[in-house]
Amino acid sequence: MPAQYGIIGFPLTHTFSPAFFNNKFAKEGIDAIYNVYPLAQVNDFKVLLDAVPLLRGLNVTMPYKQAIIPYLHNVNDIAGGMGAVNCIDFRNGIMTGYNTDIIGFRESLRPLLQPQHKHALILGTGGASRAVGYVLGNEGISYKKVSRTKEPETLTYDELTPEIIREYPLIVNTTPLGMVPNADTYPPLPYSGITSHHLLYDLVYNPEETMFLTFGKQYGATIKNGLEMLPLQAEAAWKIWNKVTF
Repeated sequence: MPAQYGIIGFPLTHTFSPAFFNNKFAKEGIDAIYNVYPLAQVNDFKVLLDAVPLLRGLNVTMPYKQAIIPYLHNVNDIAGGMGAVNCIDFRNGIMTGYNTDIIGFRESLRPLLQPQHKHALILGTGGASRAVGYVLGNEGISYKKVSRTKEPETLTYDELTPEIIREYPLIVNTTPLGMVPNADTYPPLPYSGITSHHLLYDLVYNPEETMFLTFGKQYGATIKNGLEMLPLQAEAAWKIWNKVTF
């Protein structure tokens, strides 16, 4: 029977992972299949484990990168430290959580960084924002998170001004705003504060250019979507599942 892999999250109508992995399996002659497992609630993870007992690996996407942790036997130090998992390895009855978003984001971001990119805004406070914050911290970039509601050490969208935007020349969107089928949505920023010194990075990749990125480009910013990040983090997950150095 083919080895079983897949992705959990909700919704999963536009995920990149099945096409990537099933194409990889076909090209490399690997007897495996990668399925989509939409879970309406995280508790459904237990039902999935009973229904698909031969799972060897799972990717985890919104909104369960944090909520999945209590269901795992182990979490590696990096994923545990940031409190977010996007990859699960099944081995000898033990489920271990990892985070490969940090690899995909880091390798995609580094070529774009310029000397002025020392301060960043991270839009969103979910699991993906933790991976982004981990990478920025390791790159020596200070950051503030932005949320719809007031939380400790965060800014709200209402508090942002063009002057504040100019103080943070790197802005990373980790929210689903702008993602198909809601491509007409965007983070409510004072975009007039964006300049040609800004870099706007959107983890959303469908559509390729979100309104967040379009507005940034209109003000002269460098823009980048999350498409390049996906195969980088997917390859890292494959290495974990196959016990290649991580």
